[in-house]
Amino acid sequence: MRIGVAGAGGRMGRLLVQEVTTTEGLTLSAATAREGSALFGKAVAPGVLATDDAGELFRASDVVIDFTLPGATIAHARIAAETGTALLVGTTGLGLEQRAALELASKSAAVLVAANTSLGVVLMQSLVRQAASSLGEDWDIEIVEMHHRHKIDAPSGTAWALGQAAAEGRKVDLDAVADRGRDGHTGARKTGAIGFASLRGGDVVGEHTVVYAGASERIELTHKASDRRIFAIGAVRAARWLIGKPPGAYRMADVLGLG
Repeated sequence: MRIGVAGAGGRMGRLLVQEVTTTEGLTLSAATAREGSALFGKAVAPGVLATDDAGELFRASDVVIDFTLPGATIAHARIAAETGTALLVGTTGLGLEQRAALELASKSAAVLVAANTSLGVVLMQSLVRQAASSLGEDWDIEIVEMHHRHKIDAPSGTAWALGQAAAEGRKVDLDAVADRGRDGHTGARKTGAIGFASLRGGDVVGEHTVVYAGASERIELTHKASDRRIFAIGAVRAARWLIGKPPGAYRMADVLGLG
């Protein structure tokens, strides 16, 4: 199985390269890195140089794993559509333009977009959806997340995905009920709202808690990541699963058979 890694010089990119090259049955087929990166033009594996040739990355691979920046997503989606190469995107902070490009690419290639590739988080999304479906609007839902001081988006992509799972469970539109932050005299909490709180500090890899607060009782579902390698492990597992799939849009839940 030939796996290509976009952004091999980044923090996640280096972990992905390590995971691919140490997993039996996988070959690192190609890798890209931005010019100026410490790995640009250098070997990231025997016979594999990190270049800026995204076209060759896709042509040489059965599937490409992309943990880069939203600005590169549109170009990668277009190349995936042209080559028919499967694409797994773990980049966070995607906007409407990037998502539209990925949706278009899924007409010609297998595309999986994941806010979080941790297998534990994927399972948590399923539990969040189930709990939201079982509990009424008299149970308030709040999502609290914490990440390292360098994270640039808030709420995190994972927090938003958990909110989406809760909204799906309640059969409501998340954009219509999301409360993304409170400051000052906000008044009473709106019934049915799904709240978000973002904390930043230190070197926290990622912590997410979904709180269901009812009258005189509370349920909390929590996931804590202590090593970024879990995201690489999940991404490589999903990439292997994606190879050979027909064109379409897939989710991490499909990888675990959660539907």
